[in-house]
Amino acid sequence: MKILTFSAIKGGVGKTTLAFNYGEWLAKHGNKVLFMDLDHQSNLSQTYNIYATENTVANIFSGQGQVDIHDVSDNISLIAGDLHLDDVEREIENKTNKNMMLYMWLSDNFDYLNLGRFDYIILDTHPDFSIATRNAAIISHAIISPIIPSEHGYNAKFNLEERLKELREEAIDFQSRKSYVTAQLYFVANMIKHNTKSSHELLDSIKDEESVIGIVPSKELFNRTTLDKESLSTMKQDHSTFLKNREFFEEMDNVFANITKNL
Repeated sequence: MKILTFSAIKGGVGKTTLAFNYGEWLAKHGNKVLFMDLDHQSNLSQTYNIYATENTVANIFSGQGQVDIHDVSDNISLIAGDLHLDDVEREIENKTNKNMMLYMWLSDNFDYLNLGRFDYIILDTHPDFSIATRNAAIISHAIISPIIPSEHGYNAKFNLEERLKELREEAIDFQSRKSYVTAQLYFVANMIKHNTKSSHELLDSIKDEESVIGIVPSKELFNRTTLDKESLSTMKQDHSTFLKNREFFEEMDNVFANITKNL
């Protein structure tokens, strides 16, 4: 099993859209995927028409109640987000183990919920570095963060790198002094327009960075996938749509394959 978090300090960078389409791409390639929606906006859950108010991710952090796994398609399951997760985070702010709640929950429920049946767990997080995001980072093999061409888009990269470095130093086993944070941090340049100055500047600034493992062209087709609740993998099955957008589909296949290679 591989665990992957999609994270960003800045909002509006396409994090949920990337997470959704990557999970769907994995599923179409025969993998069993479990989504965990750790964003209290719950956009990923709503993409799958899941509007649960009980037995959500909030129970992982409150330590009370069960957590339901919703089977949304043959190869995709989901633990629903909770609109009040931010309230739960505030309630546990003073707990010493607040950053380890998800780690402990996985350990306690791995066999009970048969989590071993999943090939991938994908976590979508709120655009911040709050308790839920830190919990996700601690259990992950890799963290993927989209960066976009904007005044603050590239700065968000350094912000996340610094916050993860601090967490890596803080979340340690006090006996062995080893960090619980072992995830590699990677970036995907998103919403790239090849005829704009801001896109060219971003591409120039990241061209020699090994941590950047994908470039996603700006495409309304992609941006609307979560709104229309239809992934790229599903769209490709329509022959006409595929022919009109063949080059873009091929580029996205390469991006997703590269993410998988780096896990």
